[in-house]
Amino acid sequence: MRWAISLALLTAPAVAGTWTPPAGCAAYVTVQSKSCIVSHLYRCEGEPAGDQWRVDMGQEGEFFYSHIDSEGQWLESYGQTRQLLDAGPADPANITNLLASGLDTADFSVSRDDGTGSRFSGFDRLTGKEVVIDGVTLLQTEIDYTEYDRAGTVVGRSRGNEFINPDWRSFLGGAGERDLGDGKWLPLDASPVEFAFPGEEGFLETQPKYDCDALTASLPVWRASYDQ
Repeated sequence: MRWAISLALLTAPAVAGTWTPPAGCAAYVTVQSKSCIVSHLYRCEGEPAGDQWRVDMGQEGEFFYSHIDSEGQWLESYGQTRQLLDAGPADPANITNLLASGLDTADFSVSRDDGTGSRFSGFDRLTGKEVVIDGVTLLQTEIDYTEYDRAGTVVGRSRGNEFINPDWRSFLGGAGERDLGDGKWLPLDASPVEFAFPGEEGFLETQPKYDCDALTASLPVWRASYDQ
């Protein structure tokens, strides 16, 4: 499960080539998705078992990093701001519960380095549908989450579908919509289109391939994983 935030570029514009994971880290899959996004999922030495990272890249380079634990619980992210999961979530995200019962609720809060914070509450539910991409079976989920500011005012909502890979213990984007607090729903689709694994063509590629011609100057607003 992930959550939506505004995205901002973290690096200088990239040229077509190969992305290099941070020292001590190893990527295990590259995901080419709709909405002109390519993502690399990777794990790092010295972190708790099951922890993993994802970097999202657009045509101009890296714009978002997210860090999750073995239960898909979002721990931290870097984009427009740095976000950290607050200690003692009321209802932590839990992939094990989702796979066992078909439903996982969550209620947690985050703090940002700009001094703001939010509370998120909602659910992920398995729909029973499966999608196979490049031999990888993904389970479709239904999601519905509401974001509140520290005063308890609703400032955003996300709903729609995503995908989960039980073996990777990771969520991937899907088709849905996001309300940024103004009551206007923005359609979004970051569904995966193809995967590339170590040794295959396209692995660690820096340039996204799908829907790029349709984009304007702004990047899509999408949900950051705290599983992911």
